[in-house]
Amino acid sequence: MKDDCIFCKLANGIIPTNSIYEDDEFNVILDAGPATRGHALIIPKEHYANIYELPDETAAHALVLAKKMAAHMTDKLHAEGFNIVQNNGELAGQTVFHFHMHLIPRYSDDGQKIGWKPGSPSDEDQKKLAEELRK
Repeated sequence: MKDDCIFCKLANGIIPTNSIYEDDEFNVILDAGPATRGHALIIPKEHYANIYELPDETAAHALVLAKKMAAHMTDKLHAEGFNIVQNNGELAGQTVFHFHMHLIPRYSDDGQKIGWKPGSPSDEDQKKLAEELRK
């Protein structure tokens, strides 16, 4: 745990939250500024700034937990869809530098837009990029 990290304090119960699930490694809390009804955060109790610092076992546990929570929340909240969002770095939208995953139930009238403008690279550019990434 990092003493000056607000998410460490939230995940470990030092700051009160509206927790909806907790185990030895993670706390799942309702987001204080939700995008939609039921928007929650999966937060590890140990401090990892981003996905690059996350041990493989913890990353695996986080994804299994996200799947479990998405199914449970979809059922309980009657959501029509579900976003699982995880940002790394300021440019990618990370504002708190403690790894966390957003669980965002979606509803037809929620007014949210989570997405991006698709690019249109050439087949040749894609082949070159794939080759570069395989190295």
